[in-house]
Amino acid sequence: MGDMSLDNLSSQYFDVLKELGNIGAGNATTALAQMIGTKVDMAVPQVRLLDFKDVGDMMGGAEQIMAGIYLAVEGDIDGAIMFLLNKTAARHLVDKLMGTGSKPDEADFDEVELSALKEVGNIITGSYLNSLSMMTNLKLVPSIPYVAIDMAAAILSVPAIQFGMMGDNILLIETQFFDELKLSGYFILLPDVDGYAKILSSLGIGDISG
Repeated sequence: MGDMSLDNLSSQYFDVLKELGNIGAGNATTALAQMIGTKVDMAVPQVRLLDFKDVGDMMGGAEQIMAGIYLAVEGDIDGAIMFLLNKTAARHLVDKLMGTGSKPDEADFDEVELSALKEVGNIITGSYLNSLSMMTNLKLVPSIPYVAIDMAAAILSVPAIQFGMMGDNILLIETQFFDELKLSGYFILLPDVDGYAKILSSLGIGDISG
């Protein structure tokens, strides 16, 4: 199973990965609501299979200014997880978390605000990984979070270079959060070459082609 890729997933196994994404995103929404102290609703996550090079376009364009929180993952699976949201959504979450007056969307984040944004990403991605770990019984240990505010293409170039994935398909999980605003967040799970095979194997799924 070491040569598994998402290119040859049957619809059955794609549905399994979609369900993993749905549960993870749901738990992340709960964690977000607890963190900012307000009710947060979630639309049904949209799980898409995309070429890595097309992910930026899916988020509104490769030049869209995004906040990206990146965590390396170790344990039974090596890889990374990313949570991305546009700058307007990031500004809104930080203002809610810190209880400060709203700043203009274009305002730069200071060091304290970047730290708060890291914590948002840490809680959300941690909740997602915990859900995945509980369902698969795999040990998944995240690193400290790294945050960047930049164009989507620039943020995505980091895992693209690290994993050599520009031509490969990945699962992108888009989740819309609602408080008084509609915010879109994007999860990208980037396991190593054996990662998806280990996930499916842990769920009792062997041959993934079909």
